[in-house]
Amino acid sequence: MRAAGGAVWQRRLEGAVEVVLVHRPGWDDWSLPKGKLEPGEDDLSCALREVEEETGVAARPGPELPTIRYLDRDGRHKVVRYWAMEPVSVRHREPDDEIDAMRWLSLPEARDTVSYEGDREVLHVLEEMLGGGPGGAQG
Repeated sequence: MRAAGGAVWQRRLEGAVEVVLVHRPGWDDWSLPKGKLEPGEDDLSCALREVEEETGVAARPGPELPTIRYLDRDGRHKVVRYWAMEPVSVRHREPDDEIDAMRWLSLPEARDTVSYEGDREVLHVLEEMLGGGPGGAQG
């Protein structure tokens, strides 16, 4: 199964980087926004669509981040491609059965909050890409 998503980031006024996470009530987990490809859809288009559907954030794609491979809860092989993304516009999104909450968190908070090691790996690479460390992404 193929899926795609994004690590949507922005800089706070003081310079620290924050990213958006979503809560999925069906799994009771926190993760980066992602979803399955629709028929005929390419990976990047899927990532942009899923980010906007799950967060209300229309984003501009940046560099590709690590691809995560794992077995899903039904034992199927899943491959998820991720991109760094910056918000272009944000609209209010009502909670629903798929996504009931979203949060903007600092990179350290996001790494501590995500439910899956693969998401931590993606966030780690994002932080390195943005120049992590003192004065960098952690600000």
